Amino acid sequence: MKRVSITNCFFAIVLFNAGALAAAPGQSPPARVSSERNPHHLANMETQTVRLAIHGGAGTIERSKMTPEREREYRAGLERALTAGYEILKRGGSSLDATEAAVRVLEDDPNFNAGKGSVFTSAGTNEMDAAIMDGKTLAAGAVASLKHIKNPISLARLVMEKSGHVMMDSEGAELFAKENGIELVDQKYFFTQERWDALQKIKAAEKSRTSGGGKKFLITDQDRHGTVGAVALDQNGNLAAATSTGGTTNKRPGRVGDSPVIGAGTYANNATCAVSATGDGEYFIRATVARDVSALMEYRGMSLKEAARAALDKVAKLGGTGGLIAIDHEGNMTLPFNTAGMYRGYADPNGNFVVEIYK
Repeated sequence: MKRVSITNCFFAIVLFNAGALAAAPGQSPPARVSSERNPHHLANMETQTVRLAIHGGAGTIERSKMTPEREREYRAGLERALTAGYEILKRGGSSLDATEAAVRVLEDDPNFNAGKGSVFTSAGTNEMDAAIMDGKTLAAGAVASLKHIKNPISLARLVMEKSGHVMMDSEGAELFAKENGIELVDQKYFFTQERWDALQKIKAAEKSRTSGGGKKFLITDQDRHGTVGAVALDQNGNLAAATSTGGTTNKRPGRVGDSPVIGAGTYANNATCAVSATGDGEYFIRATVARDVSALMEYRGMSLKEAARAALDKVAKLGGTGGLIAIDHEGNMTLPFNTAGMYRGYADPNGNFVVEIYK
């Protein structure tokens, strides 16, 4: 009997191993899955839908005060940014590459307050901030108070990947850029008449209030501030977020907003979501908005939409306004804001672009 039992066991083992070997060709190698894939997506690794969302700032954006020509310019700029990022994702590129590419397009567009279109400080200079974060590793890079960097988002990524630091600012950040082959540009590159006029308008309004003058100056959110950003989910299930800004018009030199503050204006974590925020920076910093969205999902079990709304409600209670874009690890997306409008766009599951401005 023992001999029969041992023989049966032997054949059972052989049959089991044969079945396992037959199934192996259709499976992904375990080592590749664990190192390249988000564990939340192991069930549908080969059908992962790439996702991308962008924003160009939130504020009092009213249709009645927007000319058709200007609206076309904004929409075209958002579409160019979506195209730049989505083409990378569609080819199997990383979410980091996609968010950087999308933000660079917006930095090069003078209609948006980042890079070329950055607003002026009270001293008549341009000072830019940016940040990028990798949801797979939680690596992050941030830069602040830049005056001569054409694309701050690319320097933020360089800080993340080559500096050994998370945040660098001002002259030190620009020296690091120069040492790594990034070209510095003259401050004249950032001059746009519209941003200069906005500074003069705000200074005139301040002077009028101080002197008790009766003249009124129409100061819009477009005059005051703005931010650009992108969040993405790639074919490997990795999330990333990137944000860039010129800050607020007439800000004190050296002022840093929420955009380069990891956890305030920028955050990404494969376990939860990727977030890029825009609005009243001081309030977003105090409310740690971007990280709050992630934490509410992680610790409270909230959906992406619920968490994003709760985080913005916290900002509102403090007295701030703004919005955010976010994508979670399952590909869900939300673009909430508590202002009259937000320049925003996204690629739907079929790769179609949706661009919106008004509420």
